Amino acid sequence: MTVHDFQESLARSHAEAEAPWWIEVYRRAFPGLQSAVCVRGDGWAQRGGIDRVLTLGSGKTLAVDEKVRERDWPDILLEYWSSVEHRKPGWIAKDLACDFLAYAFVPSQRCYLLPFPTLRRAWTVNGREWVRRYGHRDAKNHGYTTRSVPVPTAVVMAALSGAMEVSWRGAA
Repeated sequence: MTVHDFQESLARSHAEAEAPWWIEVYRRAFPGLQSAVCVRGDGWAQRGGIDRVLTLGSGKTLAVDEKVRERDWPDILLEYWSSVEHRKPGWIAKDLACDFLAYAFVPSQRCYLLPFPTLRRAWTVNGREWVRRYGHRDAKNHGYTTRSVPVPTAVVMAALSGAMEVSWRGAA
């Protein structure tokens, strides 16, 4: 079994952050894009899931958490334990400061821009069932294990759609 090294993974992530295709993704997704600034330093923004801040022509800013998969997969891998041993929640199980999760597959040059608060609601409603149905994938690191669930992309998209509808029927 592969044991991941945090510093190596971080260096790979920083290298991917400089990939020119990110700017192309954001230009296509947000026609009024004025700037896209990487957030690198360890601080509240990084810990809040912000890898890049986009500024649109209107002045609106959007915070984005970027995830890159180096192979094409038919799923979105949702990390629900950052450390199983220390019971630290993963990024899908935390309220992050980002507006979007940019989930990119390098070989097919595809990126899903998922609205993070809606994705969190979808996880809250469906997470247990997804783990039961799709199982989990562990990534061994030095001193801890990260745990994720591979949810088929179509299932995530349907759950996002469902999570955008809220009913107040039966509320007092």
